[in-house]
Amino acid sequence: MTDTLDGEYRTGQIKLHDAAGFEGMRKAGRLGAECLDMLAPYVVPGVLTEKLDDLAREFILDHGALPACLGYRGYTKTVCISPNHIVCHGIPGERVLREGDIVNIDVTVIVDGWHGDTSRMYGVGAVAPRAKRLVDVTYEALQRGLDAVKPGARTGDIGHAIQTYVESMRCSVVRDFCGHGLGRVFHDAPNILHFGQKGTGELLKPGMFFTIEPMVNLGKHPVKLLADGWTAVTRDKSLSAQCEHSCGVTETGIEVFTLSPTGQFKPPITVA
Repeated sequence: MTDTLDGEYRTGQIKLHDAAGFEGMRKAGRLGAECLDMLAPYVVPGVLTEKLDDLAREFILDHGALPACLGYRGYTKTVCISPNHIVCHGIPGERVLREGDIVNIDVTVIVDGWHGDTSRMYGVGAVAPRAKRLVDVTYEALQRGLDAVKPGARTGDIGHAIQTYVESMRCSVVRDFCGHGLGRVFHDAPNILHFGQKGTGELLKPGMFFTIEPMVNLGKHPVKLLADGWTAVTRDKSLSAQCEHSCGVTETGIEVFTLSPTGQFKPPITVA
């Protein structure tokens, strides 16, 4: 699969979408959220990450949608599963989740050509207080980024809101990955950095669609890519967390497409 569907390509130009686009993204975003809702009871000690990937793929196909990641640039799985010090793009396989892990699951579905991209954090059994705090900080950082979205603001306002909060909590924001435009193309303009300065970057206009997906480390921000070409980990082996929404700029603010219909976007985490 490439960054093209139904004749649309990544052009480097920011696309502005109409009401039909908003409706398409609502459907795709909802299904992505429902997939992560479905996985929640299975994220338990002893589960294989490959089992979670199988469940996600079956769910997506059973709902008449397509898993966007399957075959994307050679990726062979449906979701990315990133425990503990894995920052993003962890490949499901024979790894067993263990008591005390924190894990990000990232899914993108294609519904009638539209992409719904979302991720959230899960606690595996009871987790350490510092791990729960990291997850809480990451969710709050995402919310602050979402709150910065409105017509006339700039992409740098999003990054500034995230960075200043995260660093005030003595954590760090990953610089190597960012949010991105999406719609009928998986990864499109603009890039959404999770750090930056107010008043800089692209002007936000009604009809823009993009993800906000901060990755927050308990230690320092540098990451490295493993030999598989996908898995990114913290260089200092500190814990990392991420959460992601797909959203659109409206005439008055923001619409989040990937809200959990059952209110599970932030699954409760038990502290050891």
